[in-house]
Amino acid sequence: MLRRTDRTLDNIPVGSLGIIALDGIKDMGSKVNDYLVKWRREDGHEHKDDIVFTGYEKDSYLIDSQVPRFGSGEAKGIINESVRGKDLYLMVDVCNYSLTYSLTGQKNHLSPDDHYQNLKRIIAAIGGKGRRINVIMPFLYESRQHRRSARESLDCALALQELVHMGVDNIITFDAHDPRVSNAIPLSGFETVRPTYQFIKGLLRNVKDLQIDSDHMMAISPDEGATERAVYLANVLNLDMGMFYKRRDYTRIENGRNPIVAHEFLGSSVEGKDVIILDDMISSGDSIIDVATQLKNRKAKRIYAAATFGLFTNGLDKFDRAYEEGLINGILTTNLVYQTPELLERPWYINCDMSKYIALMIDTLNHDGSISSILNPIERIQNVVTRYKNGETI
Repeated sequence: MLRRTDRTLDNIPVGSLGIIALDGIKDMGSKVNDYLVKWRREDGHEHKDDIVFTGYEKDSYLIDSQVPRFGSGEAKGIINESVRGKDLYLMVDVCNYSLTYSLTGQKNHLSPDDHYQNLKRIIAAIGGKGRRINVIMPFLYESRQHRRSARESLDCALALQELVHMGVDNIITFDAHDPRVSNAIPLSGFETVRPTYQFIKGLLRNVKDLQIDSDHMMAISPDEGATERAVYLANVLNLDMGMFYKRRDYTRIENGRNPIVAHEFLGSSVEGKDVIILDDMISSGDSIIDVATQLKNRKAKRIYAAATFGLFTNGLDKFDRAYEEGLINGILTTNLVYQTPELLERPWYINCDMSKYIALMIDTLNHDGSISSILNPIERIQNVVTRYKNGETI
């Protein structure tokens, strides 16, 4: 099991660490900062008085920045302290629709386009003075528009190229809709991280009587796009795997896409088994509930859904009904995107906190260390499952 103290960080830091958490992700930024302050105080680095470790141990690594708007709705990025020579980590949540701004007296909610533009404004405000710029964008901007199937724009690839052109060295995202979009920037750093370990830990903490073997549990992919996630989970937990594929009506277009006619199932029997449905996001939730309904019709026991991003774009009522009817027993998503207070209060919701994981990556990258072992959680998963089977508290 990888522990923070097991890492070998012999490299000199790339630069004095600086974190810029944009509006919309300040809570996460504050948690990440608290971990880094605590760790570096505890470690009492032996070289901290060396000139190349200047600024290594601080009370806060957060850098004061803001993006004010004019009455016309236009904006500018401002950084209120020096960033010269710093190794900068810019954090942005493009899905936080809770923020608003005034446009000629009207209240507007920030869209992903607005958040992305604010990110570029802060990069422009840095003005090339930072030692290195790293962008941590949990939900990859425009990642759902990752390929061309007609005469249409390739927004995600363009955004990645634009960030690299502006001087960004590394882009870290989570569970990209299609990781192959990194081909747009083949000479730059791009990491897409999957929170499989956090999902398993969250489930084991909240459900005390799981039997983790192929006779009692299955991993389910709700569509062909999520198959790789389900295969990975099934392999590390030694479970069987099943998948649904979507039958679409290609003669019609509704809300910009061909409507789903039905979900067809491929795989062994789910009868009497607990199942985990894995996906990258829950948007409206229609697909998850349809899949859960079909699994219940096939006599599945308990159904849990795990998705990196819980967007819940059509509200929570349908999930409340599904929980009350015994269709879904729990839904796990991360705090990588904005969560409403109402969501956090739901009895069926299990929140998986990613702030410690992000802090670990930042701390390692600041030392120019390898994050390969951090990105590969197999040992940690097997360790936590063994402890669970032995009756230990997770």
